[in-house]
Amino acid sequence: MRWDQDHESSDLIDERGEGGGSRMEGASILGLLPLLLRFRFGWVIIVIVLGLGFARNFLGGATPHVADTSVSASGGDQPRHFVAFVLDDTQNTWRALFAQSGQPYRNAKLVLFSGSTDTGCGFGDAATGPFYCPNDERVYIDLAFYKELAQRFGAKGDFAEAYVIAHEIGHHVQKLLGISEQMERAGKSAQLGPTGLSVRLELQADCFAGIWAKSTSNRQILDPGDIDEALGAASAVGDDHIERQTTGTVRPETWTHGSSAQRSAWFKRGLDSGTLAGCDTFKAGTL
Repeated sequence: MRWDQDHESSDLIDERGEGGGSRMEGASILGLLPLLLRFRFGWVIIVIVLGLGFARNFLGGATPHVADTSVSASGGDQPRHFVAFVLDDTQNTWRALFAQSGQPYRNAKLVLFSGSTDTGCGFGDAATGPFYCPNDERVYIDLAFYKELAQRFGAKGDFAEAYVIAHEIGHHVQKLLGISEQMERAGKSAQLGPTGLSVRLELQADCFAGIWAKSTSNRQILDPGDIDEALGAASAVGDDHIERQTTGTVRPETWTHGSSAQRSAWFKRGLDSGTLAGCDTFKAGTL
């Protein structure tokens, strides 16, 4: 992905080294079984009931001044700059899409932390994986997760990393559309299972990530293979793949995020359609 190496974002909060990570000292992120078992791009299950008729095709904006850069292989604070760029670029996409329907968009914040941190949703740590907290409208990421994503899940590349951020911002979009209150009224039985509301919510966030990916394609800032990287990441974190890798047994009744095939398919649906209406997982007869 071609991106602005000098980009800074006022919405990025860097808490690395502020003490929250002390609980993880001496532990290898690669040895965290809870991450393998529990990584789901966020711990908050929200039920969404949407009227998506207002959606229109997103028109890509101007191409930024960019440079070809490999994030994962770079040193220094380049990963921070990459996260800041993707955060702003993703939210600019949604601001433009909301504006087309006359709706305001409110930026989320993104917190970089090491090991553990306090959040508006309670205590968070690296074992949870990246997550979005609707209470404080912040995305939380421990950058060590990206090594885990590449080394244990086999999802490598900067656009695989960008997909993670875009998915979490997708949850913020769901919050802005007024859906958090719906979660509080939903029964747990309606949330779980391969066609449950939790799976539909997460697949929609994947689809929303695809909408952003379409905008990057429109603006010609993708490198060859970037879309494949995102599709590979979506597939790598499917419930069936994680269960097969960690326990050897696939149990659809326990799913909260969808299968590998579903996650990659809904990302591609957002990429192809570029519209919110095309991402309505809640009206889909089959996922």
